[in-house]
Amino acid sequence: MIGQALRFVVVGGVNTATYYGFYLSMREWIGYLPGHVVAFVLSTIGSFFLNTLFTYRVRPTLRRFLLFPLSTVVNFVVTTVGVVVLVEYVGLGERVAPLFAAVMAIPVTFVVARRLLVGRARGEGLRRGEDQMITVFERRSRPQ
Repeated sequence: MIGQALRFVVVGGVNTATYYGFYLSMREWIGYLPGHVVAFVLSTIGSFFLNTLFTYRVRPTLRRFLLFPLSTVVNFVVTTVGVVVLVEYVGLGERVAPLFAAVMAIPVTFVVARRLLVGRARGEGLRRGEDQMITVFERRSRPQ
C-alpha cells in the first residue's frame, strides 16, 4: 500500500503538470475558462489511465472510467472545506491555505480512488463479472 501511495503522489504530480500545460496552451486560443475545463477533462482522463495501470495496477474498464471522477469530486470537497477551515478558523493566509489543503486531501483522495478502482480487498476487481471473463479468457489463451 505504501508503494501505491507513492505512485499516487507521482501520478498526481504528472497530472498537475499535464493539466497546467494543457491549460496554458489552450487559454490563448479559447480563453481561460474553456481552457481550464478542457485541460481538466484531458488531465482527468490521463490520470485515470495512469492510476489504473501504474498506481493500482488494475485493468482500465469502462465501469472504472465512469466511477473515477468521483475521486475528483471528493478531492474538490476536501480541499474546499480545508481552505475554508484553514483561512477562517486557523488563520492561515489565503495564498498558502490551498497548498496545505491539497496536501491534506492526498490521503483521502488516495483511499477513495483506490476503493473505486481496486475495490475493498486487493483482488476484488478480479471477482467482478467483467474482469472475471477477461481473466478466464487470458488463462485459456496462454500457451501451456
